[in-house]
Amino acid sequence: MNKYIKNGLKIVGCISALAAVAGGIAFIGERIDELKNYGKELRHKPYGVYERFIKRPLDCFLSTGALIVFSPILLVLTVVGAVKMNGNPFFTQERPGRDEKTFRLIKFRTMTNERDPLTGELLPDEIRLNNKWGKFIRTASLDELPSLINLVKGDMAVIGPRPLLVKYLPLYNEEQKHRHDVRPGLTGLAQANGRNAISWEQKFEYDTEYVKKITFKSDLAILMKTVVTTLKHEGINQEGQATMEEFKGSGINV
Repeated sequence: MNKYIKNGLKIVGCISALAAVAGGIAFIGERIDELKNYGKELRHKPYGVYERFIKRPLDCFLSTGALIVFSPILLVLTVVGAVKMNGNPFFTQERPGRDEKTFRLIKFRTMTNERDPLTGELLPDEIRLNNKWGKFIRTASLDELPSLINLVKGDMAVIGPRPLLVKYLPLYNEEQKHRHDVRPGLTGLAQANGRNAISWEQKFEYDTEYVKKITFKSDLAILMKTVVTTLKHEGINQEGQATMEEFKGSGINV
């Protein structure tokens, strides 16, 4: 068994190293794109030195370090998840990122693939989420750990508006669309102030407020508040819902 664990750790270590290299390549590519677009009018203008020059390198450094440090936990969760979920332990889905460009978000699965025996359709979320493993990793926010790969690649940032579903893109009003002016985050101002317990409108207000003024002080405050919220297990579900209700649109074009 020790032999298999050691081999598993080596594999995870190799994946972490490759992710770090990919992150470095992505970062260099971003700087080249910035040089190409130098002087052109941008939709979003970085607030200051931190957002323009420090935020992305810092995110890359922190996420690469976290990926290496948590690689043993990732390995254990992957193996146990494969057993508990009877197969693939990962959940991947296309999500819109910066400038609405899509990327594939990686998380641990918390829902089973149980289907209605008559129709063949997936059962409601509250039923598929009714499993001890899924509830455990979701409550502890461990399902987000594989998203560190998205951070290293540059799809996401540590702090930013959470990446939502692609099908919501046509439903945003003009103000809400600005949440995509920056990279989506592992956590954000909305998550630090209610997570899934607040309304969609409140979430988007927090998102657009964050985008307007990104500073190191605000990012640090959001990160610390998220840690406290996670430890208290607050705002995991919307009241009366197993998950957050679907966004239907604001109906207001601001």
